[in-house]
Amino acid sequence: MQGWSAVADSYDPLRAGSIDGTDEVPHDRGVFRAMNTKYRPNKGVDGDPTCIIFVARLNHRTSEETLREVFSKYGSIKKVKLIRDIVTGYSKCYAFLEYTDNKSAYRAQREADKQVVDGKEIFVDFEHSRTMPGWIPRRLGGGLGGNKESGQLRFGGKDRPFRKPILLNQVRPYDNEHVNRRRDTKDRYEYRGHRYQNSNPKGDRDRRFHERARSRSTERSPSRERGNKDRKESNRNRKGRY
Repeated sequence: MQGWSAVADSYDPLRAGSIDGTDEVPHDRGVFRAMNTKYRPNKGVDGDPTCIIFVARLNHRTSEETLREVFSKYGSIKKVKLIRDIVTGYSKCYAFLEYTDNKSAYRAQREADKQVVDGKEIFVDFEHSRTMPGWIPRRLGGGLGGNKESGQLRFGGKDRPFRKPILLNQVRPYDNEHVNRRRDTKDRYEYRGHRYQNSNPKGDRDRRFHERARSRSTERSPSRERGNKDRKESNRNRKGRY
């Protein structure tokens, strides 16, 4: 499959809703909503998107100070923003961190992913809202990743990459070779069976026995037949005398 990639470089809600990226109709309402949504990134967001990482699956107790301490080993951090509920103030368990340079951000994205912080394995990736064309956030039915309990799994990202499609109608080169090999084997067995049948000693003996019996029944001598007839007539005459 030429051009196939497990990770999408642009966002398509319909593809993201499919485990192998081949769906032709939306399979949940979130996908349908995302397909009919026009999303514009917040122009008020500043900072270089190539220097910003997204950190998710945090422990609800994890603080900005803890995040700064954990991620500062990858480079100089410019800003840490832990997303909180506007009503309760509780953490939503994800955050954005901005580094002063993109090399540090790349290193953190690569090395900090699946690290355990406060007893929770975290997920680290780049910001997508300004770096992935066509991006639709999760709150609008899009996003990437997710868990089964949410009922809104999205594929094509680092967390849940696409699975390679199974092409049922694709003919692979070794398929024809396998078929030809089976056909040749069958022909050899049929030939051997025919040769074995023709050379079967028991079959030859049976055939010769039946041929001899048939020959004896059809090739009896005329004198023997006349002798048998005369004996039968003589027996009838003797019975008549008594």
